[in-house]
Amino acid sequence: MADEVRTGVPRRGPTISDVASRAGVDRAVVSRILNDDPRLRIKPSTRERVLAVVAELGYQPNAAARSLRTARTRTIALLVPDFENPAYGQIIKGAETAATKADSALLTASMELGEESFEHYAKQLGNGRVDGLLLAGGGITGTREEHLDRLGPPWLCVNRTGPGKRRYVVLDDERATELAVSHLLELGHTRVAFLSGPADSDTAERRRLGYIAAMEAANLDPGFVAHGDYTADGGAAGMQQILAAKRRHTAVLVANVASAVGALYAARQAGVHVPDDMSVISIHDLSIAAFLDPPLTTVRMSLSGLGARAVDLLLTRPRNEEIREVLEQPIDLIIRESTAPPRR
Repeated sequence: MADEVRTGVPRRGPTISDVASRAGVDRAVVSRILNDDPRLRIKPSTRERVLAVVAELGYQPNAAARSLRTARTRTIALLVPDFENPAYGQIIKGAETAATKADSALLTASMELGEESFEHYAKQLGNGRVDGLLLAGGGITGTREEHLDRLGPPWLCVNRTGPGKRRYVVLDDERATELAVSHLLELGHTRVAFLSGPADSDTAERRRLGYIAAMEAANLDPGFVAHGDYTADGGAAGMQQILAAKRRHTAVLVANVASAVGALYAARQAGVHVPDDMSVISIHDLSIAAFLDPPLTTVRMSLSGLGARAVDLLLTRPRNEEIREVLEQPIDLIIRESTAPPRR
């Protein structure tokens, strides 16, 4: 501080040359140590000495210069269909944690499925502006895969597969719906309807297949299938369809918690008491589920784990390698007050 007062010139921070001089090594060695260069062959004692000097001097590498030298931006982009679906918040949380551990930053944005929206983000994020691109939700066709390949950064679809997909990581949605149906069957329900997601949604289709497989395995005919849009409004509209169906159902499996919020509301408005008149269970477990009326029984899958795994795969696998992974993590049934045995 005294030097600054006398000269009017702020003292400069330590440089890489200062570190190299103090540690008795070449500047290139310091740079390669800080960049975790796997090809560098030095004694462990030398590495420890350099890192000790870095800590002692408080040296901070220049991020812009480092990016130019390593051809990396230390930035990952994650595009989601919208921010209203709370499931994406959990995916973002997990991805952000994993990116931070990898010394990277996570950028997030919402992308509608239209061609214009895709072209906009593809142009903005290509040509080395990010180290990788995660695409949650839909909208990635075979043609778009080729476009993404031409842009340069590695990419990965999150929680979506589909025909022609060669790079994705998803949750085991079929097993989750089978667990939900099994819970209802154990309670004694035999007439179970399914409130699905959008008809063109990959996750909704996987959950529908799991529902059908579980019902058929129990020698039961699948009940009514209604389609929502993973929103409370969509869930309410879907429940109204189920309640208006000719066949009376004693339980409903909802494909998404946001939809379940609307489904419970529609049932209440129609004078249907949950779970006395109808049990309701949902895929995914978010904090809001415990505070609904009644508290919602759910099947918990690790959305944050999905986001973290997506970042790990993106940063560690070669950009041209095929990735088709179903995430193997615990799937738990969280029993609350929205499910009960059917009335006799």
